[in-house]
Amino acid sequence: IFGSAQKKLPLMALSTTMAESFKELDTDSSLGKALEMGCCIESSLAKILAEFEITLEHDVLQPLNKLSEEELPIILKRKKTLQKLISDWNTIKSRLNQAAKSSSNSSGAGAGPGASSAANKLEILKEEEEEVKRKVGQCKDEYMADLYHFSTKEDSYASYFIRLLEIQAQYHRQSLGYLDSALAELKESHGQKGWERRVFPPFAFCCLPRYYGVPLETHLRSLGREIALPIEACVMMLLASGMREEGLFRLAAGASVLRKLKSSLASGSNALEEFYSDPHAVAGALKSYLRELPQPLMTFELYSEWVKVARGVWVLGLKDGESRVQSLRDTCSRLPRDSYNNLRYLVKFLAKLAEHQEVNKMTPSNIAIVLGPNLLWAQQSTGDPMQLDLASVSSIQVVGVVEALIQNVDNLFPGEVDFNVSGMFVPPR
Repeated sequence: IFGSAQKKLPLMALSTTMAESFKELDTDSSLGKALEMGCCIESSLAKILAEFEITLEHDVLQPLNKLSEEELPIILKRKKTLQKLISDWNTIKSRLNQAAKSSSNSSGAGAGPGASSAANKLEILKEEEEEVKRKVGQCKDEYMADLYHFSTKEDSYASYFIRLLEIQAQYHRQSLGYLDSALAELKESHGQKGWERRVFPPFAFCCLPRYYGVPLETHLRSLGREIALPIEACVMMLLASGMREEGLFRLAAGASVLRKLKSSLASGSNALEEFYSDPHAVAGALKSYLRELPQPLMTFELYSEWVKVARGVWVLGLKDGESRVQSLRDTCSRLPRDSYNNLRYLVKFLAKLAEHQEVNKMTPSNIAIVLGPNLLWAQQSTGDPMQLDLASVSSIQVVGVVEALIQNVDNLFPGEVDFNVSGMFVPPR
């Protein structure tokens, strides 16, 4: 809901336009940097506005709509009914008074058919008057009960309007605070020679179009996705036109094409048709996304566990297939949910790629050699002897783990993957 609300905002459209513009410019130019930071700022403001509108809808508009559409109409309907009954009562009382006069005149003139008829009419009107009077009393009691019930919740209804002002104040404070900080940094950055990259991190994590270098969980949460957009986009393109390409992930792509594709992915653009014809650039963009994650997809926390699995299988000689798979399964199960889902998606794709190894020459071993270092690496040493030891472990063990994941994909990651679940990336015809 949040992602959908944000995408519809004019601020988000402005952010997207700025992102499309800066990818066409030299990334080292002052205009390019200003547009890049500007698109981040506008998308963050759009996020703040979307949060405000959703909170407003939930905390104020929904309960007030219930008041205006359910409770108040009942009270107003009861009031209208009471007014109608009182009007009917007054009419009958007027007719009753006239009938009483007529009956009195008839009685004074003596007995006869006229006197008898007037007396009967008088009795009927008295009965009607009593019935309407009873209805008026009943309706009045119900109306008063409704008003009393409403009065007991008067403070609650008043609090919704107070909450409205609180939400508005919070929104304006948050927007102004962010703008003050962002504008100050933008001005400072504009005055720095070369527009050093170090000025961008404060915006990177809150900027939706900047997908590279952003923590996986932040990226997924901000877009409401389960699979990272660059991973899904690259997989879609490779499935369409790269599965039989020899040396995929191993052969380097042209730097300019790779840079342009990464800019397109970073802006969230779906206009990727021109890149389907260059699967090596697509593979390079996927490798870059994985390597530029702040922590690897297989996580720093489980690095030592993956290494232990590798040692157990290849150093200690655990040849029993089930024991090996169980060790891998146990470690996979300890991955955070987002990491697990994206690793499963990626490994399922890599297994499909390996099915074409006779043509593309990419066996599970070859795939693991070129992609393993992008999926798992040791955290920068802090001086801890244990960390130093882990950092010195041969990458061969990491490659071995990734190869085993591909070879045992169905046992480790049961079930099928719908590789076009979003329907976002359609190959050109």
